[in-house]
Amino acid sequence: MKIRAYTKEFAYNWKLAAPVMLGMLGHTFVSFVDNIMVGQLGTAQLAAVSLGNSFMFVAMSLGIGFSTAITPLIAEADTANDFAKGKSAFKHGLFLCTIIGVLLFALVYFAKPLMYLMKQPLEVVELAMPYLDLVAVSLIPLVIFQAFKQFGDGLSMTKYPMYATLLGNIINVILNYLLIFGKFGCPELGIVGAAYGTLASRIFMVWHLWFLLKGKEKSRAYVTHIKIFVLNKLMIKKLLNLGAPSAMQMFFEVAIFTAAIWLSGLLGKNPQAANQIALNLSSMTFMVAMGLSVAAMIRVGNQKGLKAYFELRRIAFSLFLMGTLFAISFAILFYVFHNQLPKIYVDYDDAKNLMDNKEVVEIASKLLIAAAIFQISDSIQVLVLGALRGLQDVKIPTIITFISYWLIGFPISWFLGKEDMYGSFGIWLGLLAGLTTAAILLYIRFNYLTKRLILSHN
Repeated sequence: MKIRAYTKEFAYNWKLAAPVMLGMLGHTFVSFVDNIMVGQLGTAQLAAVSLGNSFMFVAMSLGIGFSTAITPLIAEADTANDFAKGKSAFKHGLFLCTIIGVLLFALVYFAKPLMYLMKQPLEVVELAMPYLDLVAVSLIPLVIFQAFKQFGDGLSMTKYPMYATLLGNIINVILNYLLIFGKFGCPELGIVGAAYGTLASRIFMVWHLWFLLKGKEKSRAYVTHIKIFVLNKLMIKKLLNLGAPSAMQMFFEVAIFTAAIWLSGLLGKNPQAANQIALNLSSMTFMVAMGLSVAAMIRVGNQKGLKAYFELRRIAFSLFLMGTLFAISFAILFYVFHNQLPKIYVDYDDAKNLMDNKEVVEIASKLLIAAAIFQISDSIQVLVLGALRGLQDVKIPTIITFISYWLIGFPISWFLGKEDMYGSFGIWLGLLAGLTTAAILLYIRFNYLTKRLILSHN
């Protein structure tokens, strides 16, 4: 098949994916701004936000991963013009996401004492505790927001979650500035101020997205008159069967990056702060791949609803190609600027912490070389995972992600990440190994399934 058969899909892929990317970049940009603002307070504060957020990332991965079950069901119902099925999928998804949000808040809240058992720097743990209390509460509105977002994505209305996220981010940045540093008569709360900003912005995002969807003809009937407690066991079971493996897939990946935060904490506060910088920069480029992954889930879900399997495969490959081209560009960017990018995060005019800041930048610049290399495998694995979710194939990919990250990636990170081996760089070599294994195995799975669907349909 000629390359044009794939590139002609780029414009529509971009139209679907760009709002998702911008919305997700918005989430990561908040973390970027938090890190820069908190970084002005010192490396211990930056490491504390990193440690607190490591617990949040694990919980968020479960909530966000579960909510992705809503999108392919809505996309399939939308193509088949089955409103009743679509409304049922959304209502039950919203109900389950609300329960999961509350459970995740409780999980993070009661898991806090684990920080003392993890041999993390004591100064960092004591700063992280009050920050985590408030940020944990924000999990509830975050997972509810995700239910609305995944519903909007399933109807190909990807712009509206983006608007809500971007406006929420503006509120977060303003509140951070006022409450971290105590500006314009506000109390100076340090990193706890960042937590208040996050909580307020997430509550606003839920309300704003509901308000936007209520105002649109295509989505109004779905998001109004929801009889939330009139439930259907079969739909709950279907969502759990799709959502639980999707949650575990995201959990296995996020958990290995979280393990990298904890392993770097064993090396000291500076390696931990450097890890946070490299992770934050990689997260921003990863959101582009995540946007394309959501587009893959929507478009594959649509084609599955039409039973157009040959088209499904061609469209999926156009997304894989597009994601790889972006990943190569980011890899070059990270490699060329690996010495300059970490300097954005620290204050070189701070004479008291100058030696610490220099060490953080030196470590982070090495980690960005590893991050440059794994851009490609990270993009491919998340794109193929999105396409597999669109096919509603979630169980085998869950096993693949577990093997890749925890039987291959983590042991390498743990062994090479010791102080007498390669330290922080060794931890990231393990991440690279896990992501590359996942990319290869998931691609083999997608290739096998789509070929089988085409053969069985002919």
